[in-house]
Amino acid sequence: MKIAILTTDAREPLKDYKCPAPYFGTAPEALLQGFDALGGQVEVHVVSCFQKPAVFPEKIADNIWYHGLLVPKIGWMRTLYQGCVRAVRNALREIRPDIVHGQGTERDCAISAVYSGFPNVLTIHGNMKAIAKFYRASPGSFHWLAARLETLALKRTVGVFCNSAYTESLVRPRARRVWRVPNPLRQSFLAPPAKAQPVAPPIFLNVGALEPRKRQSEILAVARNLRQRGFRFEIQFAGQAETATGYGANFMRQLAEAQKNGYARHRGMLNTVELIALMDEASALVHFPGEEAFGLVVAEALARNLKLFAAATGGIVEIAQDADGAETLSAGDWNGLENAIARWLEAGCPRPKGAAQIMRARYAPEVIARRHLEIYREVLAL
Repeated sequence: MKIAILTTDAREPLKDYKCPAPYFGTAPEALLQGFDALGGQVEVHVVSCFQKPAVFPEKIADNIWYHGLLVPKIGWMRTLYQGCVRAVRNALREIRPDIVHGQGTERDCAISAVYSGFPNVLTIHGNMKAIAKFYRASPGSFHWLAARLETLALKRTVGVFCNSAYTESLVRPRARRVWRVPNPLRQSFLAPPAKAQPVAPPIFLNVGALEPRKRQSEILAVARNLRQRGFRFEIQFAGQAETATGYGANFMRQLAEAQKNGYARHRGMLNTVELIALMDEASALVHFPGEEAFGLVVAEALARNLKLFAAATGGIVEIAQDADGAETLSAGDWNGLENAIARWLEAGCPRPKGAAQIMRARYAPEVIARRHLEIYREVLAL
């Protein structure tokens, strides 16, 4: 089967044009690892749009080809991605795939897939309509436009891969068909940990871009309360710090005080190797977003046998189900979160042992890639 995967090469949004190799979002990267493991069963063509020249290798695996397409700036959101649509359509006429899979509605991938001229499906990674509502996006803003393009794409595609029951509830009224398929884990998170024991005092980890939806300021307030109660620990935040925003600037001010008092710090952006090493040193993940489609970092942490304290929102509920050491609470229950952490600290910080096995069975790349093939065959048989 010949598959075209339309996805964002992270070098474009990060303007990292000098990087010699493509790299992708965590879920598409893991899916490509799964297709790579399937070998000759599939021929995969990855298609990504760029505003500036970069290194475009011919292949990124034995059965995975890569196509980088240059699209002038006028062809992006200001024209509702018409330049991307045309460039992708022209490339696909040469590739001639059996099916086209648009990865995400955040940028150009979904709209390019549905106007490709080939049988197509979409995956929802972030629910743009829900995000626009969360931020109260004003008419004409990026999130406002992305939400409307998302609805257009959902109505035109053959079907949509939904990574959680929450995503499915948002998508089903706007799509012809839906399939519940979780995001896969990258293979490196399933490897045995390099370190058998976390460091002391215990490290709490929070991973995600600094923004109101991820609620790092509120999590830091919980840490402050626990510190005042006499508990010894350190909370480390990893992810992109948007200090130019009011929320980001306020968080960094609070963090500076917490860091001076020795119980918090910001680690910045970490690559995969650095993040896994940090998870293996940590004792627990605290992930308490106000809105979440799936929550892949939760599965990543459980795959490293971390204790989990998380908001029962989006796909987190499904990831945490029956997983050893996973505690979920109502997304507004900050007192409950504080007390749950306190009880665990008082109990000596027991670390789960069986969570990794469950994550491997559910979210291994090859497992999810095989499910994709089943759905592709179903679509082509329609």
